[in-house]
Amino acid sequence: MPPSGRLLTGTDHPKKLSFVTTGRGVLAVLALLLTYLLNPAQAAATASAACATNPATPKRQLRAMWVASVANIDWPSATGLSAAAQQAEFRSWLDLAVQKRMNAVVVQIRPTADAFWPSPHEPWSQWLTGTQGGNPGYDPLAFMVAEAHARNLEFHAWFNPYRIANHDDPNRLISSHPARRNPGWRFAYGGKLYYNPGIPAVRSFIQDAMMDAVTRYDIDGVHLDDYFYPYPVSGQAIPDAATFAQYPGGFTDVNDWRRNNVNLLIQELGQRIHAAKAHVKFGVSPFGIWRNQSADPLGSATSGLQSYDAIYADTRRWVKQGWIDYITPQLYWHIGYSVADYKVLTAWWADVVKGTRVQLYVGQAAYRAGVDANWQRTAELSDHLTYNRQHPEVRGDIFFSAKDVKANRINSISTMTAAHYTRPALIPEYGTAAAPGAPAITAATRGAGGVSLSWQGQGAAYAVYRVDGSPATDPCFFADARNLLTTTRATSFTDAGAAAGSTYTYYVSALTRTHQESGPSAGRVVTGGGGETFSVVVDNQDPGFAATATWGTSAFSGQRHGADYRFAAPVAASDPAWFSAAIPATGSYRVEVWYPADPGYNSATPYLVAGQTIKVDQRSGGGAWRSLGTFTLQAGTGNVVGVSRWTSATGYVIADAVRITKV
Repeated sequence: MPPSGRLLTGTDHPKKLSFVTTGRGVLAVLALLLTYLLNPAQAAATASAACATNPATPKRQLRAMWVASVANIDWPSATGLSAAAQQAEFRSWLDLAVQKRMNAVVVQIRPTADAFWPSPHEPWSQWLTGTQGGNPGYDPLAFMVAEAHARNLEFHAWFNPYRIANHDDPNRLISSHPARRNPGWRFAYGGKLYYNPGIPAVRSFIQDAMMDAVTRYDIDGVHLDDYFYPYPVSGQAIPDAATFAQYPGGFTDVNDWRRNNVNLLIQELGQRIHAAKAHVKFGVSPFGIWRNQSADPLGSATSGLQSYDAIYADTRRWVKQGWIDYITPQLYWHIGYSVADYKVLTAWWADVVKGTRVQLYVGQAAYRAGVDANWQRTAELSDHLTYNRQHPEVRGDIFFSAKDVKANRINSISTMTAAHYTRPALIPEYGTAAAPGAPAITAATRGAGGVSLSWQGQGAAYAVYRVDGSPATDPCFFADARNLLTTTRATSFTDAGAAAGSTYTYYVSALTRTHQESGPSAGRVVTGGGGETFSVVVDNQDPGFAATATWGTSAFSGQRHGADYRFAAPVAASDPAWFSAAIPATGSYRVEVWYPADPGYNSATPYLVAGQTIKVDQRSGGGAWRSLGTFTLQAGTGNVVGVSRWTSATGYVIADAVRITKV
C-alpha cells in the first residue's frame, strides 16, 4: 500500500428507479413474479434483465475502504492511546463508512509480523501501544469485528505476509519474536526485514499465524496486500541464493522459483481458509500491472513496473486457477496516464476475470486526489466509477485509505458518492448457497421517530425496501437499489426518513452470510395518516401453527413457503392443522393460502375459515398466494384458518402458510 514509491519507466510514481415499465408485457411481469416466488436467486438476475434499472443505483456493489494500521496511517492515529480512545476512533471510521454508504471495511491487523489480537504465534503490534509485545488491555480484533457487524459492514482482515519490520535491525525486535528465535528465516533488504518466502517452514508459519485469526474470529474475508517479495531496490540483490540451493523444488531458474514460492502461499492459504470456514472470502490487492504487453502478449498496454517480474507475483495465474475469491488491483493512476492508463488497466483486469468465479474490485487512490499534479480534477475518482459501468465484471471498489476518504480533498469523495453512492447496495453474492425463505413483517407502525418495522425470518442479515404509495407488488421494485433503504443484521428497523403524511409499502428480504437473497416478504402498507393495513403471515414453523403428530414434515418441493411444510393423508375424520393469529378488530379480512403444488397432492383440500369450508385443488397453482376470499373475522387471538384431512379425494393435503389482510 502507499505511501511508498514505485518506479514506472523512469518515473518515481506513488503506488498506491423510478422504474420504467412501459412496453413490458403483462405476461412477462407475471412470469417474473412467479419466478421470484419459486427461485429468488434466478429472479434477481431475471429482474435485472427484464426491468429498466438505473446504473447509478446498482443492486449489488462492494464499497469499502482500507483502514491502515502500519505507521499509524489511519488507526490508531497514534501509539499509546487508551483503549477507550482507540475504540472511539475506530467507531468513527465505521460511522464514516456507513455515512458514505459503504458496506465493508478492510482493516490491517498484521502489518509487520505482529498482531492486533492475542496471537499465540506473534507479538502484539507496536502500532497499538508503541512497544512491540505491549498488551493494549483489550482484544482489538474482537472489538472491531463486533462493531463492524453491528453496522452490517463486512470485516475483511488485512494481512501483510512477509514484512517483519520497516528497519533492518533484528535486535530491535522483541526477544520472543519468531524472527529473532529463527534468524535463518529472515533476510534484510532495502533497509527492511523480511521473512524468506523460499523456506517451507516460513510459509507454513505465516499461514498458521494468519489462520489463527480466521479460526478464532468471525471475520468475513482474508485480504493480502501487494507486498510479496520486496520491491526492487537499485543496486541490491535479494539474498536468497543459499535458500534456492537448499530448496530448489525442481526449478533451475531463480525467478520461476520465487514465483512458485509465492504461488504456493496463495494456493495453500486459500485452501486452508475455505476448509476452516467456507463463507470466508480470500482476496488479494496486487500492484496494478501484471505484465506489460511488450514483455508478454497476454499483458496490458502499459509500460510500468511488472509485478510478475519485479516482486514475483503471478496475479493473473491466481485468478485463472481460482486460488482466490476476489482480486483488487491497485489502479492508482489517472485516466489518460500514458504509462498506466486507468481505463486500459480496468478493461484488462475485467477481461482477466471474465469466465472465472473470481470477483473484481478496483483499488482506488483516494490518497492522490487533490495532492498529485495529475489529480486536481474533482471528478477524477467519480469518472473512474463511471467508466467501470462499461465493464460489468467490476463488482465494486476499495479506497485507500480511510483518512483520505474523510479528508475529501477538492471535494473528490463527495462528488463520487453523490454520483454513485446515493443508495445502499448489497454485497455481491459469494458461493452457491441456497437463498433463505422470505421473512414476514410482523409490525409496521408510524410514530414520532418514523416508521418502525419488525419481522421474523431465518436470514443472517436482511434488506429493507420502501415503495411510495401502495401499488401491487412488482418484481421490478427489487431489480436495483432504488427502493433499498438499508441492510441490517437485526430483525427491526426504524425508517426515520419516512415523510409525515406519505403512504409507503415496505418489504423485507433475507440474506445468507454470503449474500444470497430471498424473495421479498409480503408488502406492508403504512398510510400517511399513521395507520397501517393489518397483514400477518403465519408459516407452519411459526408459533401460531398447530397440528397433531399425524402430520408429517417435508422440504421436498421448491415451491414451499419457508423451510418446509406439513402433509397428511386424507381420512374420514376431523384432524385439522390450524393457523392462529391475533385479529386486531372485528371486520373484513382477505385470507390467502400458500402451498406447494404436485400432481400427487389432493384435488379437494378443505380449508376451514369462519365456519365455511373452501376446497382447493393442490395439484396446481402452488408456490404463490392464492385467495380463499374475504371473511368477517372476530377480534381476538385464536384459530383462523384450518386445513382439514376430511376429504374423499386422494393425495396428501398440505398445510404450509396463510396470509390474513384487513380490507
